[in-house]
Amino acid sequence: MEKDSHTDEQIKKFYSLKNIAVVGMSKHPEKAAYLVPNYLAERGYNIIPVNPTADEIMSKKCYHQLNEVKESIDIVDVFRPSDQVLHVVEEAIKKQPKVIWLQEGIHNSEAEELANKAGIEVVFNRCMLAEHERLF
Repeated sequence: MEKDSHTDEQIKKFYSLKNIAVVGMSKHPEKAAYLVPNYLAERGYNIIPVNPTADEIMSKKCYHQLNEVKESIDIVDVFRPSDQVLHVVEEAIKKQPKVIWLQEGIHNSEAEELANKAGIEVVFNRCMLAEHERLF
């Protein structure tokens, strides 16, 4: 699967953004959808869990939907199957993040085009933890 065309310098700049809503965050510590945001939280990022099946993850309030989040969001980090991304991106656009980050293995051209038209950068098929480790 292809990756987006962002340069390393562009990706590095995205890591200066601190409020990250994680859509599909897991409540199970052994899963990537928990490990990645936990890694980021340990490095000073403000993680905002979004999962319809949990009220709290990592001792933080968990929102059932992205549209419930009251605070500003810089990055929407998505852990959902590619065929479920379009709805997530439509909701994310309303929150006006600077970046929508589709984790490794996730790619949806229609959703990415929609986000780009709204002026939002889209990273796809990249892991936020792996890219952070690689670049820092």
